[in-house]
Amino acid sequence: MSKTNGSGPATRADHGVHTDPAALLELTEVASHEPTEVGPDGAVAGYRADRTLRLGVELKRQLKRRRTQLMLGFVALLPFILVIAFEIGQANPNRRSGGFVDLATASAPNFVVLALFVSGTFLLPMIVALFYGDTIASEASWSSLKYLLAMPVPRHRVLRQKAIVSGILSAVALILLPLVSLVVGVIFYGAGDAISPTGDAVSFGDSLIAMGLATIYIILQLAWVAGLAMLLSVATDAPLGAVGGAVIVAIVSQILDQITALEGLRDYLPTHFAFSWMDLISTDIDWTNMANGMLSAALYGTVFFLLAGRRFATKDITS
Repeated sequence: MSKTNGSGPATRADHGVHTDPAALLELTEVASHEPTEVGPDGAVAGYRADRTLRLGVELKRQLKRRRTQLMLGFVALLPFILVIAFEIGQANPNRRSGGFVDLATASAPNFVVLALFVSGTFLLPMIVALFYGDTIASEASWSSLKYLLAMPVPRHRVLRQKAIVSGILSAVALILLPLVSLVVGVIFYGAGDAISPTGDAVSFGDSLIAMGLATIYIILQLAWVAGLAMLLSVATDAPLGAVGGAVIVAIVSQILDQITALEGLRDYLPTHFAFSWMDLISTDIDWTNMANGMLSAALYGTVFFLLAGRRFATKDITS
């Protein structure tokens, strides 16, 4: 057994990493053919930011997610649940008088009005909050956001592409509800006139136009929820916090809107004009409230989206 001392030869254990010289030559050869040109913007020649994270790719990713499938499935199922509820319950003997709930079984258009009315308080804001609030925060919670930006995808493009896809999914869900409700209503209650609580009767054809305009109004009016949810999504790594925060703000706003002592201050609440679309179910339509609702949603939505863009542009991405 050999020993080592200060003057004699010493045996040493070599813990270094040895690489095959042939492999080094091969890697060097491959690297020499890699493009090294740099474009005017400082990026590698051939790189184009507009080719990263395309809408089709992001849309397919979101459609494959379980939460998207469950949400769209529930929206399509809700009209059938309402029909079962009316069949189990006691129907109004006079189907041409009463409130929106009492008139729900009068015709298919009235059934659509009911579906939008009962879901407008919680379900519709939650749909928008889910798609917008979960989009960035979920990537952060999965620790995949930093890899997405390292591809590299510009931050503003990530936010824009995800916002557009979230808008598409939200619009599909919000359109799906009245569409399925109309089909179910025609099957069970017939294609009759739409009867308003004031006694006005709107023909089936005109009521279809009114339902279409009401759906468009709801989509645009919920822009403030979309902006707020997106802002919360870039501010936190917890998807539930972003979605829940936007929904809670919507609920609190609706509660405050019921306090008549606030008087004119209620006009500044983002949910004050949420149900202005119901004015469409009348023979004499007043567009004032709907115009105010559109303006309010546009202002709130613009501010929230701008804040979200600024926050995301300067945020330190660590996950």
